Amino acid sequence: MLADCATFWLHRLAILLLVTVPLGGVALAIRLLWQHSVAWPDLVLLVGLYLPASLGITVGFHRYLTHRGFRTSRPIAALLLVLGSLAVEGPPLTWAATHRKHHALADQPGDPHSPQDGFLHAHLGWLFDNTQVDAGVYARELRDDRLVVAISRLFPAWAVLSLAIPFAIGGWHGLIWAGLVRIFLTHHVTWSVNSVCHTFGRRPFATRDGSRNEWIVGLLALGEGWHNNHHAFPRSALHGLRWWQLDLSGLAIRGAARLGLVWEVQRVSRLELRTRLARGPLTEAG
Repeated sequence: MLADCATFWLHRLAILLLVTVPLGGVALAIRLLWQHSVAWPDLVLLVGLYLPASLGITVGFHRYLTHRGFRTSRPIAALLLVLGSLAVEGPPLTWAATHRKHHALADQPGDPHSPQDGFLHAHLGWLFDNTQVDAGVYARELRDDRLVVAISRLFPAWAVLSLAIPFAIGGWHGLIWAGLVRIFLTHHVTWSVNSVCHTFGRRPFATRDGSRNEWIVGLLALGEGWHNNHHAFPRSALHGLRWWQLDLSGLAIRGAARLGLVWEVQRVSRLELRTRLARGPLTEAG
């Protein structure tokens, strides 16, 4: 009982630090802006680390590991999972298991982050729940993958490295902008897929959940905001299904496929797309 209680409070403390420390970095960044103490290299470093870490989440954790939207070599897989770990959103094994549970129970009782429990809960409140997703149920084959397990166990080291790299390159300003502010932005953009994209936006496809397409999140989250598309075709490695739906992660996957770095890329055929659209759009909101 005492061990369970200690685990409960340690979990909550860790999540509290995960949420508040990057927020403190944002407050310091605002102060630097007010004092005109920001240089272009700080912002370049911010973008330079935001993009690869975000691609690690969208391409590595999500489209590759969770949904098996494409196949790749072990070195490329390792690179993607390490980059995703630098976003400090949790170990890849836990991330994948949680997201698979979300798809299994989307907007139903048991969904880890459903707006049915409130918008704030869907955004970040769910992180404070001490209910651990059973990887043996939702990511059984990943528990037997030595690469995934090894990178997941080293997650604390990746989290430290995520702050050490910008500090080594840009000093304290690098730590604030490319470390804490970057993590803050990555977190809230990712969490917006759970909250915003299940509350606001358009629903061109009939799905049993409340998933929606929201172009602003699609832009910031490198294509993840085309969330109704994703729930309609979960295995598709490409979320932007129309020419005007910008999907930077999908473009990265297609580029890698042309170079032979990834293969067996899962796509939605024109027939599948026409068939689903022929059923007619659902009520649109937002």
